[in-house]
Amino acid sequence: MDYSGSPTVSVIIAFLNEEAFLEEAIASVLRQDYQSWELLLVDDGSTDQSTAIARQYAAQFPDKIIYCEHAQHLNKGLSASRNHGIEQSSGSLIAILDADDIWLPNKLSSQVAVFREHPDVAMLAEASLYWYSWNDPQREDIAIPLGAPADKVYQPTELLFLLYPLGKGAAPCPSGLMIARQAFLTAGGFEESFTKENQLYEDQAFLNKIYLKEKVYVSAACNNQYRQRAGSIVQAVIEQGHYHQVRKYFLEWYVSYLHKNNVINKPVQKLVDKALMPYRHPLLYKATHFSWKRLLTGLFK
Repeated sequence: MDYSGSPTVSVIIAFLNEEAFLEEAIASVLRQDYQSWELLLVDDGSTDQSTAIARQYAAQFPDKIIYCEHAQHLNKGLSASRNHGIEQSSGSLIAILDADDIWLPNKLSSQVAVFREHPDVAMLAEASLYWYSWNDPQREDIAIPLGAPADKVYQPTELLFLLYPLGKGAAPCPSGLMIARQAFLTAGGFEESFTKENQLYEDQAFLNKIYLKEKVYVSAACNNQYRQRAGSIVQAVIEQGHYHQVRKYFLEWYVSYLHKNNVINKPVQKLVDKALMPYRHPLLYKATHFSWKRLLTGLFK
């Protein structure tokens, strides 16, 4: 793909009842030093003032901002909303911004520059600033790099072994991504079956489709601020004790995805089987992961 000149970046903000944060997210797009962008505000059935806020910005910036919603103002979930926005967009590059996050002003320009230098990559993923100080000025924000050496291109499947949820390294946040439109279409978009509590893994389902077949650039840059707050889906799933249920759903979906797409890759299949072992064979898993060293240490203290 040729990204010379100023390729259009389609920015997607899908939102549901985010009146407290939506304007701040939109403002961070308006402040970008890269000007060749369009912003699609995708309303996932909001019942608060989010709808009015989004419509107001679309009316104020009709050449740059588009408001869209599902038929009958339905709530269809985050993945369906992102897909809906991307279907109506026109850019050759796609950037996701969560409705409660913000970007620094050079986020788009720095990422487009990478695509110009590496036009064969399907996706770019950067570090994220875990943003605590927005609510507590005394608390330190923490920059979390991806769990793979940065500023390099990774070949298909390599990141599966390095990054969560199949590897151990930190995964990218959606607000730190930029995706080539063609790669998005080839991957089939976001998985719309990941709704309700399973929405925790909706970004991982998409990412693991990309990691499987595409080249990905991992960047050391950190131009997005990932708001840490009470009431997030991560917090809710963990507090309700449903994390492993949701993880199992993702892993079984991925096994099915590999089968449907005739992916025959023994190392990848072995990696997924290993991740599924605690759920499919819990007794065997406990037996094979029993720590004799820990037991003996306790006995002879």
